Amino acid sequence: MSDIIENPVNEFNDPVIINTDMSVNIAGIKFNNPVIAASGTFGNSSEYKDLFDISMLGGICSKGLTMTARSGNKGMRIWETPAGMLNSIGLENIGIVDFIEKDLPKMKQLGTVIIANLSGGESDEYVRGAILLNESSVDMIELNISCPNVKVGGMAFGLDPGTAAALVSAVRRVCRDKPLLVKLSPNAPSLSAVALACVNAGADALSLVNTFKAMAIDIVNKKPVFENITAGLSGPAVKPIALRMVWELFETLKDSDLNIPIIGIGGISNTNDALEFLMAGANAIQVGSATFSNPHVMPEIIEGLRQYMTANKLTSISEISIRK
Repeated sequence: MSDIIENPVNEFNDPVIINTDMSVNIAGIKFNNPVIAASGTFGNSSEYKDLFDISMLGGICSKGLTMTARSGNKGMRIWETPAGMLNSIGLENIGIVDFIEKDLPKMKQLGTVIIANLSGGESDEYVRGAILLNESSVDMIELNISCPNVKVGGMAFGLDPGTAAALVSAVRRVCRDKPLLVKLSPNAPSLSAVALACVNAGADALSLVNTFKAMAIDIVNKKPVFENITAGLSGPAVKPIALRMVWELFETLKDSDLNIPIIGIGGISNTNDALEFLMAGANAIQVGSATFSNPHVMPEIIEGLRQYMTANKLTSISEISIRK
């Protein structure tokens, strides 16, 4: 895409054309821009395709997928909070086989990168799912070791470096044809330690952060709102913390001489938020909760990034980063 800068600077007083390349490369996969729909917030895109051209997006993450279909958690699932929301969906999904047969062919026609978010309750389930997804037409697999809304598996794998490494290693052995992106939990005692363990076990890229473990109380009935007691907090309230974690992970990887792509997640609601994450060291971003309140937020962020690049005469999205 080329944009004309209205302030002429050459000797002929002609407008200067700046070639603004918004594409990013994550583990060998080219994204047209760095804005990706986060897992669990965009479905299979059928709900949004009549609102805007989905091909505008850099990519789409599927809902968290498990080997067999899940109905999700019972009781309250969504609870609004100041500057955010709590969710206890519980990995409701149609199962990997049906996803590959029914949803994936439609998603592949959207003209953007498709990332399958792989979840599970135990290591064997992750491995069996990875085998199927590795043989499918998805472009990348996002290994979800950080979901706080399930009683078995999920976040439990992402809290300890040894446990995380063992799972990533097991999945890596069967995931030979697809880049492996690992989604990290902000609830880990040492996120950097978990991240390094995942990279050493074979992760091609890292996405962070998933939702924060939190809760709400029903003061009328004097009991927790959610049957699982805790749920996952997302939205603008978590952005400063998520941003700090991306910054610190970038420093950790740099100090370890590891050139591993980072996808930043957490409360991104506008162009300025996206710019902050890119400047903190993220190569791309995922947008989640903001889509519920503003379905057009991702196209707006993409256009905002383009305008920022034009105004600052940047030719590559990577020039936005201040973390050289």
